[in-house]
Amino acid sequence: MVEKRHLRSERLVVKVGTSTLTHPNGKLNLQAIDQLCYTLSGLVNEGKQVVLVSSGAIGVGLGLMGIDERPSSIPQQQAIAAVGQTQLMTVYQQRFAIYGQKIGQILLTHDVVDYPISHQNVLNTFENLLQLNVIPIVNENDTVAVDELDHHTKFGDNDQLSAIVATTIDADLLIMLSDIDGFFDKNPRKFADAVLKSKINHIDEQTFEGAGGQGTKLGTGGMTTKLKAAQKMLNAGKSMILANGENPSIIFKLLQGDPLGTLFQTQK
Repeated sequence: MVEKRHLRSERLVVKVGTSTLTHPNGKLNLQAIDQLCYTLSGLVNEGKQVVLVSSGAIGVGLGLMGIDERPSSIPQQQAIAAVGQTQLMTVYQQRFAIYGQKIGQILLTHDVVDYPISHQNVLNTFENLLQLNVIPIVNENDTVAVDELDHHTKFGDNDQLSAIVATTIDADLLIMLSDIDGFFDKNPRKFADAVLKSKINHIDEQTFEGAGGQGTKLGTGGMTTKLKAAQKMLNAGKSMILANGENPSIIFKLLQGDPLGTLFQTQK
């Protein structure tokens, strides 16, 4: 019998990637979104505090605009993100409302987190929303976030954003849902003998060498960005689970201690 995991999860951050929220054709995966909203609403009903970091604004925007490829121009990406973010939040509002769950939107840029007064204001917002049993839905503010000279506003990707949010609000656990079952010793899409690692206590250069490249054409993340997020969580003494988000109700099993996906946790 496989041993159950022991996790603290009174306050948790759930990150979902574009691959979970959309079909390959760019259209919204309404079944997955509904299941996600059902699951997170159930966790709040259990007394847990939940933050959702949601990708998908650009992916949804591309689908709405009938564009197949992510444009290279930053202004074009920002315009598409503005369209997609509105649609994404509308769908979340509708789906969460079915389960009687209230939500709030928080759009962040890196300088807001870096600047002490803004950082405290953002933290206060999170704390008050969580105390009110509201689920904050977080995304990078794609319409204004850029990297220009010393004005660093981009997080780079929502994988790392989710780890920054989790450590900022002192969450016990980050659950990252992706299009892969967890972290493998080599790329499972290229090597049939790739082995899933159930638990990782330490991340080093060798771990990063096992990571592949970028994820899907609609998303920006790959395994390297997920490892960087896991590294941030480990450095803060927190835990992270990387698991397949095809069926978001997997979160229930993860919190019950089922050994699915890869658990990043310091040795205890």
